[in-house]
Amino acid sequence: MPSVRRAVPGPAGYQSPVSTNKRLMHATPDQVWEVLSDGWLYPLWVVGASRMREVDDGWPAVGSRLHHSVGTWPLLIDDVTESVEQTPGSLLVLQAHAWPAGRATVTLRLSPVGTDTEVTIEEQATAGPGALVPRVVQDPMLAWRNVEALRRLAFLVERRQQETS
Repeated sequence: MPSVRRAVPGPAGYQSPVSTNKRLMHATPDQVWEVLSDGWLYPLWVVGASRMREVDDGWPAVGSRLHHSVGTWPLLIDDVTESVEQTPGSLLVLQAHAWPAGRATVTLRLSPVGTDTEVTIEEQATAGPGALVPRVVQDPMLAWRNVEALRRLAFLVERRQQETS
């Protein structure tokens, strides 16, 4: 499914892109939420996350964090992703840190479609050098990253759903 872009005010009025991608997953919203709620699975579906170091108790409660590394060994950066809003089974908003690149807000929305779930992911660079990258450069990178993240998430969710059926 093609990506959709919309501009949102960023630093000093800069219009930072919001990358939006969608994917239909053959599982219920609760089954998708079950995977999102397991912080240890984060590097299996998030492109660029390479390992988990720790998952705060209560993940994905607001304020809880995933302590992970990004990059490829030996060039790893230890960082965190924080849950800033959540509604079980329907919404998860994350503040992802990836210094020196910056910080991004990632929103995952789960919408029931019959017995399936449409998962929408929105990503917006909100701080650091990443927020200043021109839209024409950011768009293809964010689109590829989020299409792949949704593909990986679907593999996890649908495989888990098949195993429990």
